[in-house]
Amino acid sequence: MAVHAVNTSGVSIRLACAIFAISESGYRYKAKHRAENDEIAHWLLRLTDNHRTWGFGLCFLYLRNVKGFGWNHKRVYRIYCELELNLRIKPRKRLKRDKP
Repeated sequence: MAVHAVNTSGVSIRLACAIFAISESGYRYKAKHRAENDEIAHWLLRLTDNHRTWGFGLCFLYLRNVKGFGWNHKRVYRIYCELELNLRIKPRKRLKRDKP
């Protein structure tokens, strides 16, 4: 709505944002490319298939330090959770001894 008001009636961005009660940063926001999110998901799935014991920390550090990607850890973790890779790893079962 604010974009339409700025384009058609010549209202300033500041006034349009005040009228529609949105921030100027929200007006100027451009979403990240979906293809980049798909690439992150692809890498996370490959890593967790090859290294089943790796959690998010190891996956992210591998992507950052070895592969050289500059993705934000919060963004990578959001995609990691969407893929449901953040499920709890079952602990090892303890040995039951007959005579302690």
